[in-house]
Amino acid sequence: MKAAKPAPPHRRRRRKMKWSIAFKTTALYTALFGLILAAAAGGSAWVLTSRSIRLERLNRVASFVADRFPGMEREHFDLETFAQANRIHIDVVGPRRNILASYGPDPGRQPSPYSEAARQALSREGPVLIRVADLEGPGFAGRLTTGGFLAILAGMLALAAVCGALLVRRMMRPVREMDRTIRQISANDLSTRIDTVHSHDELKELAETFNGMLDRLQKSYEQQTRFVSDASHELRTPLSVISGYANLLRRWGGEDRAVRGEAVGKIIEETENMRRLVERMLFLARADRSTQAVRFERFDFSALMREILEETGLFDPEHVFTAQIEPGVSGAADRALVKQAVRAVLENSIKFTPKGGEISLSCRSRDGAVELAVRDEGIGIPPEDLPHIFDRFYKADASRTRGGKSSSGLGLSIAKWIVERHGGKIGVRSSPGAGTTVTMVFPASPAA
Repeated sequence: MKAAKPAPPHRRRRRKMKWSIAFKTTALYTALFGLILAAAAGGSAWVLTSRSIRLERLNRVASFVADRFPGMEREHFDLETFAQANRIHIDVVGPRRNILASYGPDPGRQPSPYSEAARQALSREGPVLIRVADLEGPGFAGRLTTGGFLAILAGMLALAAVCGALLVRRMMRPVREMDRTIRQISANDLSTRIDTVHSHDELKELAETFNGMLDRLQKSYEQQTRFVSDASHELRTPLSVISGYANLLRRWGGEDRAVRGEAVGKIIEETENMRRLVERMLFLARADRSTQAVRFERFDFSALMREILEETGLFDPEHVFTAQIEPGVSGAADRALVKQAVRAVLENSIKFTPKGGEISLSCRSRDGAVELAVRDEGIGIPPEDLPHIFDRFYKADASRTRGGKSSSGLGLSIAKWIVERHGGKIGVRSSPGAGTTVTMVFPASPAA
């Protein structure tokens, strides 16, 4: 079979380039400033060029008239007709700054310095000044003063400010949408998430971070809710048993010593179960708040495992306990917590191993670490339940367990927390009908 050819470039989905807010804001204001600067420079150049062209034209006219002024009568040059045709006004100014003659239309006002030119000329009366004024009007460029130019520049700045405000408002739209979304989030509904599809800047990173935080909060909240629900269910069972036997004791205990003994025994048993459950719940609560103290000390793991083996054999004569304990295995850990972890695993093995079954404890050094293991000949764990056995209050289907036995589901959770808090690892190998092996590996030295 031939491999599929990659899609042509024009058919590939284009990824939007990621622009940062800082870059977009800088580019925006740089562009606006550049436009204002270009407009100001262009306007100045246009005004100066227009005035220069007007002055150059008037200077040419003034030079032309001054050159021909001495011989105008001989050449029959009609200065009046020339002035009328070119829409200019010509004054001949004498040495005493008096006007000797005027040609062309009456200007009606004082010409601006940008629409007037003058040249020296000779006449029969002596030197005169030929002054030429443009009557077409100075135009916009000619009339534009410094104040007017500043007013135009101020208007452009105001326009730039309005455009900038509109663009920034558009850029901040995702922030407003984010604010609206966040306001919709409540403790009763943590499923709302901020849209990250249409954003490609730091806001997307912020939204993704916030969504990740919400995911963790929602998971934690759901775990807490489930924990409270499961804890209530677990406490209800021993309380119901205690209540039932208390009523039995009240009705028949005074007359029947056997009933009284059975009721008191069951009440004590369920009270102990409830005490252990509450202690484990408090332990996990402290662990969640990171207030559970871990005190490292160097001790003999081999001696600890022998101690656990002896204590277990005293209160459980129904199982066969064996050990494979390597002597002199030592390390640094919290001795009480390590003992609690081993006991939690051992308690599970006792509960799900039939009477007369073998339960083995082992301890050895391996690759600079301490390996503890509890192996039993119990009913085993179905493959679909293995990934969940460390979850709090998790229980396998009662129909798959021997005699419908179950536990609170907290012991293995506590063991896992203790091992990982020491920087170690815990693993389980099991199959239905073939028993279970739980291995705990502790570093020989405290994790840095």
